[in-house]
Order: sequence, then C-alpha cells, then structure tokens
Amino acid sequence: MGFTKIRKIPSPEEILDMVPLTENLKKIKSARDAEIEKVVTQNSDKFILIVGPCSADEEDPVCEYVSRLAKVQEKVKNEIIIIPRIYTNKPRTNGEGYKGMLHQPDPQKEPDMVGGILSIRRMHVRAISESGLTAADEMLYPDNLPYCEDMLSYIAIGARSVENQQHRLTSSGISIPVGMKNPTSGDLTVMYNSINAAQVSHTFSYQNYEVKTEGNPLSHAIMRGYVNKHGENQPNYHYEDLLFASEMYEKKNLQNPMIIVDTNHANSNKKFFEQIRIAKEILYSRSYNQTIKKYVRGLMIESYIHEGNHSPDKRIPGKSITDPCLGWEDTERLIYYIAEHI
Repeated sequence: MGFTKIRKIPSPEEILDMVPLTENLKKIKSARDAEIEKVVTQNSDKFILIVGPCSADEEDPVCEYVSRLAKVQEKVKNEIIIIPRIYTNKPRTNGEGYKGMLHQPDPQKEPDMVGGILSIRRMHVRAISESGLTAADEMLYPDNLPYCEDMLSYIAIGARSVENQQHRLTSSGISIPVGMKNPTSGDLTVMYNSINAAQVSHTFSYQNYEVKTEGNPLSHAIMRGYVNKHGENQPNYHYEDLLFASEMYEKKNLQNPMIIVDTNHANSNKKFFEQIRIAKEILYSRSYNQTIKKYVRGLMIESYIHEGNHSPDKRIPGKSITDPCLGWEDTERLIYYIAEHI
C-alpha cells in the first residue's frame, strides 16, 4: 500500500484532557447554543450572521478579529446573533494548497496533524474566553468531529461533502445546528435530501463503534451558488432563487425549515466586495416577500481584519491566505446595516 504511518494521533479523550474546556466556558457555549436554537426553531426573530475569515490560519489575528466581533455583537444583540467563522479545515478543489490549521498549524511549515488539533483547541478556548462567542466550522472530516464538537455552536457541510453518506449520517448525531450547502451542481434536491437524512435516526459505523443517532432536527439549508457545465460560477441568491428554494422547502416534510445564504463563493464569483451588495439585495428580497422572510433567516460572510488575500509565503497577520475576504471596516458597517434592515 502507498501509505506511510507517521505517528499515531491521540484519541479525542486524550486531546480534550490536554486542552480542556473549563466549566465556565461550557456554560457560555450552552447559553449560546440555546439562543441559536431558538432562531432555528422560529422561537426567536433574531437574524443569524456567520462571519469571519475564509480560513482560520493563525491564533493571534483570529482571536483579535473575534474580539472585535464581540464588541459589535453587544451593539446589535437585539437583532443579530453573530457566530464567528473559525474554519480550520479547507477543502481544495484540485487537492493542492493550504488545507487549513488542522494540517498545518503554521502555514509556512510542514504538515503536523497532532499539532494542528492542539492548536485548534487552544485557539477556540482563547477565542471563547476573550470574546464570549462560540464559533462555526466546516465538518470536512467526520471522524475528527469529537476533537472539537464541544467547542462549536454551528457546523457547515460543504458543497463537495453534502452528498457524502458519512457526512449525512454523522450530522444526524450532532446536537447543534448543521447547515447543508447546495452541491456545486446546484441541484437543490440534493441539499434537501441531505437535510432529511440528517434529521432522521441512523445506525452506522463511527469511531470504531456501531452507533445509533437520534437525528438532528436543527439541520437546514445553505445557498452558496453553483457551477454550470462550463465551470462558470452561477448565483442562487436572487429573488427568484430564494422564492423557489423557500417554496420547495414548504413542499418538504422537514423540521425547522431555515435558509442561510452564503454571500461569497459561487454567489459572488469570489469577488469578495460583492458580498456587501449581495447582502443588501437579500435583505430587500426579505422585506418584499413574506415567504422569503420566513425562510431566509441568516447570512454567511467571509471577512477578516485586512481585505483581500495573499499567498502563505507573504504572510500578513489578519489577511486571508485562501479566498479573499472583506476588510474589518466594511464588515462592521455591513453588520450595522443588516441590523437596521432585517
């Protein structure tokens, strides 16, 4: 076989003992989870805003960014729940490039999976301690979920993973909201089937055990645009798209229907500054149509301290080394605009 064993990775129990979540931080997470769940179950009129860098590449700037978000959260707490994006696993379209902190805790050094897991936990613990905000991450590798699940308040399933059986089954055992993105093909049926799969109980193999899940009633939809047969990015955030997705949701027998719109990726054609215009258009669509307002109850925005992006070998703390992001000043203004227009 073409595998070389480098070293054994400690068990989740061992890792959690090395970097534990204190009782106080557990209480913060529990309170945050309850508040977010109320939005998903339509017991709160607040709007969810998942915002942060494309990839969490370094502890200091990530924690500084999250602390800035915490100050804004206090000002918009009656209208918005801010969930920081702390994305530590990055899918790569062609398999090459920076794969996230899990693989490389230092983007300029060689891969170190154990070091990556420990760095992720330390970063999350510090972010929660300094800001009081618990974060979102993408579940790229289902088997790695036990290393970080105790710290997260939101999980996204990416467009490349949403058709994968293990992602769907694992999502059915998660107790926090899981957002299912539409696949890169754009077929919304795939997304709704994935939501359905996550909401029901399953028995399957996981972490060397035969397990049975209860189903996750908090799984829901994320619209992120798609790619056509010519490889061109196509948006699905326009009025007609949101109305179609909402009406399609109404026909499904799914619990807690909710749509979050990703303003970047294929929706913006990766033109990061377009996220401002896109967010405003979505807010206008919500105000114009009550069906859209009922279902579209959150946005995803890619943002960091400095706008744009750059390569890992030209590292500027607080600037994305993967997809380009909005800068802080534009982000702060946009959050206040959203709070005023939801």
